[in-house]
Amino acid sequence: MSDEYDVIVIGAGPVGENVAQYVTEASDLSAVLIENELAGGECSYYACMPSKALLRPVEIANDSVDLQGISDASVQVEELLKRRDEWVSHYDDASQVEWADGIGVPVVRGAARLSGERKVQVDGRTIAARKAVVVATGSTPVIPPEYADVCAWGSRDATGVVDVPERLAIVGGGVVACEAATWMRALGSEVTMLVRGDSLLTNQEPFAAETVLKSLRDSGVDVRLEANVTSCERPDASDTGLGRVHGGAVTVTVDDQKLEFDEILLAVGRRPRLGEIGLDALDLTDDPDAWPDWLIAVGDASGEAPLTHWGKYRARGIGARLAGAAEPEHADVPVPQVVFTEPQIAQVGPLRKDLDEVEVVRVPFNSAAGAALLRDHVQGQAQLLVDRKDRVVRAATFVGPGAGELLHAATIAIVGRVPVHVLRHAVPSYPTASELWLRLLEELPRQYRRG
Repeated sequence: MSDEYDVIVIGAGPVGENVAQYVTEASDLSAVLIENELAGGECSYYACMPSKALLRPVEIANDSVDLQGISDASVQVEELLKRRDEWVSHYDDASQVEWADGIGVPVVRGAARLSGERKVQVDGRTIAARKAVVVATGSTPVIPPEYADVCAWGSRDATGVVDVPERLAIVGGGVVACEAATWMRALGSEVTMLVRGDSLLTNQEPFAAETVLKSLRDSGVDVRLEANVTSCERPDASDTGLGRVHGGAVTVTVDDQKLEFDEILLAVGRRPRLGEIGLDALDLTDDPDAWPDWLIAVGDASGEAPLTHWGKYRARGIGARLAGAAEPEHADVPVPQVVFTEPQIAQVGPLRKDLDEVEVVRVPFNSAAGAALLRDHVQGQAQLLVDRKDRVVRAATFVGPGAGELLHAATIAIVGRVPVHVLRHAVPSYPTASELWLRLLEELPRQYRRG
């Protein structure tokens, strides 16, 4: 195996894989992936894939309960966890390594540390890069000091759940917390969410967050907003393995009230995983903007939106640029995101609070016949933010069953800067949820119907 490549990629998750693929597929350049854990990364084994493998059956069960004419479905815990295990390949990355080998990119196992300009050391072996070193190491969960000694669950334990705790505390109110609360409640846990702020999902529109809050509470989740956790104790904490209860009971003091749980899940944020790659050896900080040109961060490691699809988009651009095949960059590309709660939230573009001079149109999610047919009782709304001057869509939010499937049309409309009077000629099929676009466009003032 060579000790010199054109590009070294530290991290063999989806983002690192995309960099290596785009570097090599349209050029004669070589690339190597270095991975200290499982090739395929957080998304494949501990985040996107297992969480959605757990959530989709829960969604189907909820659909059946709210549809007249069919028998109610129920979650079969053992079978659901088997489905999760199949989707994570039983934590075996052989197929990911085979894929990399198939495109001519070797995977080197071990912890990578920078040892000089364009040089990386892996377990005593020095590998050099002729062009660049790309850091795609992902992110790591934040563990506040008050939880340092209780061996709390992280997001990996939640997606890798083996022992379903009878009483589960979830600290946090973001995407991970809300999604985990959804599947853990369905698996049978009594879930209490301890949220420091006065709302959930602060990176979403308030009406979307409020819909999810109501739904969680209706499902039996005890959501406590403005909860001030002052201490957390667990005398016999023990790392018993992925997804297993880590010791005895956990006592959490919340606003002078002591609460006892069988397990506690921390979901209070993540930070770029940069502390292990040896930046100090080159007198570099953890700010990628201050790094030399040959050292590039991408994905969660860059500090940008911690979303797999966004990291892969950036990775494709970096890989193509390093290969000399880059296309012109597109300005102001919006970041789309789907939150797979009950109901789903699908959002792209800035929030209303961050925009001036926009027309706000909002309609009930069930105002389209196709959307109303999805459930007998449909929760949620759809919203567009339309620029008053240019008359193009700046942002969109859909909250409702299957809302994520509506999002890409909004992303295309924003990226393509399609005027709303033109969008009126994109005829939605009847009866589908896409008719929401027609309902929204009809809510705009009449002047928006002219070019």
